[in-house]
Amino acid sequence: MLNQRPVDPSLAAHDRIYRSLRARVMHGELEPGQSLTLRGIARTYEVSMTPAREAVRRLAAEGALQLSSSGRIATPELSNDRIEELASLRAMLEPELASRALPRAHFALIDRLEAINAGVSQMVARQDASGYLRMNLEFHRTLYLRAQAPAILAVTETVWLQLGPTMRALYARLRRTDPPHYHKLILAALKAGDEPGLRLAVRTDVTQGLRMLKN
Repeated sequence: MLNQRPVDPSLAAHDRIYRSLRARVMHGELEPGQSLTLRGIARTYEVSMTPAREAVRRLAAEGALQLSSSGRIATPELSNDRIEELASLRAMLEPELASRALPRAHFALIDRLEAINAGVSQMVARQDASGYLRMNLEFHRTLYLRAQAPAILAVTETVWLQLGPTMRALYARLRRTDPPHYHKLILAALKAGDEPGLRLAVRTDVTQGLRMLKN
């Protein structure tokens, strides 16, 4: 059974389920190819089948879940070609977001990013794969929000969503013990106002792990 995340009771039932499941998929709290059922989702969130079905349809449209013609619901299992495609999207989108954020990268933002990166290091030390992924995405999202480019960020989050379960599986397998090296380079480039260096650090950071995902 799914462990329900806290959600805002003021939201419509299907929106509450959508937001909760979306976060779980993006943060790798579900395994690649993990099967779900409408009945199980409805039971977990104490709702009828209708809002559960609507939430699943929204998530399937974003690529967070796969919905077969037979009605089977599952998290994505990515082929090598699909991983390569999503890696290419990250390599295009995220350096652009970072570049647009650079003129607005004040000291308070950099301090916030350093604090988040300390949290990333804590998750690495705990070997908490899902926590690592959640904090890592928070690091990137916090920077990208300063770009003031909501359309690009929305597309980027859809890519993260499709990669979530597979990325979690990768980090769990690697059992890394060191924090992300390229986060330090991103922070250094922000402090120096180094736009080419920032683009390179972000591009390398978001694609190096994806190369290891390919079988």
